[in-house]
Amino acid sequence: YVPENSQDKIISEDVLETLLKIFKALFINDFSRQMCILTLLPEIKYLELLTVERKRSKVNSCNYQSVLVLAGRKVLFNTLGFSITQDQSFPMSAGTRVFITKGFVLKGMVVSMYSDTVYRKHEPFFFQSLGNSFIFRCIDSILIDGNDKGLSRSVYRSCSRRDQLGPFQMSDVSWLTAALQNPLAVGQYVNSCSHETANVCYQEFDVLGYFSVEVKQYLPNIVYNHNIESLDAVYLRCVVLVTLRRQARRTTFFFNYYTVVN
Repeated sequence: YVPENSQDKIISEDVLETLLKIFKALFINDFSRQMCILTLLPEIKYLELLTVERKRSKVNSCNYQSVLVLAGRKVLFNTLGFSITQDQSFPMSAGTRVFITKGFVLKGMVVSMYSDTVYRKHEPFFFQSLGNSFIFRCIDSILIDGNDKGLSRSVYRSCSRRDQLGPFQMSDVSWLTAALQNPLAVGQYVNSCSHETANVCYQEFDVLGYFSVEVKQYLPNIVYNHNIESLDAVYLRCVVLVTLRRQARRTTFFFNYYTVVN
């Protein structure tokens, strides 16, 4: 039985706006490190940022603290008003958990992303699926693999290198490590509710032309087959977790593993 307040919801434009907001904040925070490669892009929109950053670097060249980059969780808190982390669940057999470490979230806010490799129909997925508890089946039967170990890990890294354009990353691989570049990339570690009521739900959506080069590097999602000659090859399926009610610090996220079809 899935309670009504935990059933699938219709996605709103707020999801895309939120992701773009935090990705741009992460990009600006890390701008000093990316200055060199950004000069390769003939985009006029970077010129002002490049000029400001170069002036700041000259003025503060002897001040080490001035060039420190904020941690992703700090950027998340400064941008959206909360920060989250993953940690060991209790009991330990429950795996990991994701919870709010600072601030609070309102109903309908994006709190995490399901990091994954996206498999469309008829693509080879048998060996990756063996013993894999991180497989998410979308409403249209697209499968996404959020496992960060074994063959799944190798496939994601391989596809990421395949899609890389010179120095420009088209996806985020840091979710496979302990040093997250995108602090939202922990959705695959959110636990299913047993006795507790679900406080987040899934939202599926497709990335079309919303993400430019500088923000694609924070997307923890990638397609398995890049060269499919069909209409569905132009998008990237993503899944985020959205809150069902207001939640405060130390709240652990729970969702239902069931997809409700009306």
